[in-house]
Amino acid sequence: MSAPDLLVIEDLAVSVDGKDILHGINLVVKAGETNVVFGPNGSGKTTLMMTIMGFPRYQVERGKITFKGVDVTHMPVDERARLGIGMSFQRPPVVKGVKTGDMVKACLKARNMTGDLADLAEKTHMTEFLNRDINSGFSGGEIKRSELLQLLAQTPELVLLDEPESGVDLENIALIGELINELLQKGCPIHQRCRSGLIISHTGHILDYVNASTGYVLFNGRIISCGASPRDILDNIKNKGYQECATCPIK
Repeated sequence: MSAPDLLVIEDLAVSVDGKDILHGINLVVKAGETNVVFGPNGSGKTTLMMTIMGFPRYQVERGKITFKGVDVTHMPVDERARLGIGMSFQRPPVVKGVKTGDMVKACLKARNMTGDLADLAEKTHMTEFLNRDINSGFSGGEIKRSELLQLLAQTPELVLLDEPESGVDLENIALIGELINELLQKGCPIHQRCRSGLIISHTGHILDYVNASTGYVLFNGRIISCGASPRDILDNIKNKGYQECATCPIK
């Protein structure tokens, strides 16, 4: 039996500051699966993530976003988070005056989780950062670990990961992949998983550490595809570039 649809995006068009960015996006993430969206810089990948999360700057012009059968198209960010959507940003802001540990404690409390802060911090190599302001002076790898620490505390049903390999050095990328796999419950069969993922990536390096079920290519604000699997799509991109993908039929 096929897994039920967790996230369904239908004919989504989005503008930012009056400029049309996304044009008729259709995308489905099934329960327990992880999908990946490839695309060059400026293709609209982050706009797609921000729109799914509900940030008001990203104006839905038409279309529909459904999560767990609920129309969330015009739902505010906090309600989507409570419904079970969580996001790791490519460039999250520095939050002065808020300690990393306090944020994680708040996430645990909000989800009624009994997880131990010290254990999560040790797992993510963030113990020494708990008393520091969120992202203040953090390196690229430290920021990614901080984001994943918060997501592990939130335990969202849909995990949005914006360029998780961006700015991460070789010492951190394996750990990042390990944490994402734990967050997405990759050690369990799909039908037993409580979480699904949507990853966006320019380079595809994250696929060396995290498996994905379905791949998309986002090019000039439109979804296209040149392969039956994320690996096929990535190989085609490496061999021919994104421009060649634009001439391929959607599969």
